[in-house]
Amino acid sequence: MKKKTSILIVDDDTGMTETLSDILDDKGYDVASCGDGYQAIEMIKKKKFNFALIDIKMPGINGVETFKEVHRINPETKVIMMTAYSVEELVKEALDGGAFNVIHKPLDIQKIVNIIEKAVKGTLVLVVDDDQGTCESLKDILEKKNYKIGVAYNGEEAIHLAEKNKIDIALIDIKLPLLNGLETYLGIKKNNPNTTAIMITGYRQTTHALIKEALKNSAYTCLYKPLDMDKLITMLNDITLGKEKGNLKKPKMRY
Repeated sequence: MKKKTSILIVDDDTGMTETLSDILDDKGYDVASCGDGYQAIEMIKKKKFNFALIDIKMPGINGVETFKEVHRINPETKVIMMTAYSVEELVKEALDGGAFNVIHKPLDIQKIVNIIEKAVKGTLVLVVDDDQGTCESLKDILEKKNYKIGVAYNGEEAIHLAEKNKIDIALIDIKLPLLNGLETYLGIKKNNPNTTAIMITGYRQTTHALIKEALKNSAYTCLYKPLDMDKLITMLNDITLGKEKGNLKKPKMRY
């Protein structure tokens, strides 16, 4: 029998906690709850939860401090912060520290379920680059951010992987052997029309025409090497959430 996804809800609002617990339990999740951060920490010590939903503003130890301790005890627990207040500093601190997501109250239960189901399934990012060092670096960094990573060193490999897997996001180097990045992207789209492609290049001038053509064919944007990893991770999160909400918007591209 498949093990249920376990969720810990941490909030001093008992009415909200009971309602959320009942709904998630009805959807087949293994749900536990508590009313403050200290209890949550003790429960995490005894059981490895897949997810923890933690309110940011709680008496005693706040949600961010609770998250840090939960993350220290079990880094594999994906923590979703909840807040009804404008607490940008705490939200930023949580996200910078590795929190999985932040949702605002009043809670959209379906959104929570969608986030959890997507995380269980995993967002598959395909990295296509003939530079092995770049591939390994991106794989290491993005796996720590809970992305599933596939790697291809040329266009033919990438298209072959796209024939057998649902690719959510593709990071494609423009200059590749055999097939160039544009040809690779178009080949991936034949089997994965909903793949969101981010083109990457270290050759801004000489690849201008290819970049422009890729954008005409619905590529999301182009990033230039050396990659700003914070910018890339933020972009991947925006793409993932945009797809979940059905309102993915392409950024304006400057050459």
